[in-house]
Amino acid sequence: MLTEKLTPGQVEQYKRDGYIIIKNFCPAEETEKLYKAALDDDVMHKNALDLNDQTGKKTRLSLWFTPGNDVFGYLTRSEKMISIVQQLLGNAAPVCHFHSKLMQKEPKVGGAWEWHQDYGYWYKNQFMFPDELISVMVALTQANKRNGCLQVIKGSHKLGRVNHGFAGEQVGADMVMVNNALKTMELVYVELEPGDALVFHSNLLHRSEANLSDKPRWSIISCYNLQSNPAYNETSTSYSVPVDVVPDEAIMNWQADSLSNADFLKKENDPALKDTGWEK
Repeated sequence: MLTEKLTPGQVEQYKRDGYIIIKNFCPAEETEKLYKAALDDDVMHKNALDLNDQTGKKTRLSLWFTPGNDVFGYLTRSEKMISIVQQLLGNAAPVCHFHSKLMQKEPKVGGAWEWHQDYGYWYKNQFMFPDELISVMVALTQANKRNGCLQVIKGSHKLGRVNHGFAGEQVGADMVMVNNALKTMELVYVELEPGDALVFHSNLLHRSEANLSDKPRWSIISCYNLQSNPAYNETSTSYSVPVDVVPDEAIMNWQADSLSNADFLKKENDPALKDTGWEK
């Protein structure tokens, strides 16, 4: 039985706002270990995808499905992570790991992410229940307005899924609905210190500006699904396999395993990037 990590107030805030921020989710030593591994892992860099925004600036991401025995797998499988996800999604079914991605927004060249909902992408994977999908972003470096921190529209998850189309090589939300949401709800800049975590609903509208600073903005985002939520257009199997939880100490005890055997996403295999006409 997982120990509940969140207060009733935090759970209520998530339901109301569509997100919560957990300060110091990873202590400094853990965060430094994760960031160093991200910088040093050649496999991670060889499998990175470049996605252009509407201006042609590039954001790099490496995305994999099955969490392994590497330091990132231990983070995504950690008791502290899964207990929070289970608490917010409920105990109706086990938590499964859909995918994790390392976001690499480099100084001066790191591109923007257009306004979108994660379920705007995942709708094309034909997940049935957006309330059973959640993301946890852990900042590996400082995130602020200057280096393109995430922006969210508080409470926008209550809109349900809005229509999405292509914006550059990204999937972007219908800007009429986005602008209406901005007139109605609060825009929040999510500024984080290294090790802070942002937990957010799959229908929360969010975006980020290009990184115009001289500092990188790196983060790891782990996305989870309840086993009770089928996906009828998803070829990976991780989303339906209950997470094999490890103790939090596994992160600091990690020594050597890399992501060499990880099942990385190839751009041509992502249903969200294929123009099927569903978004029209």
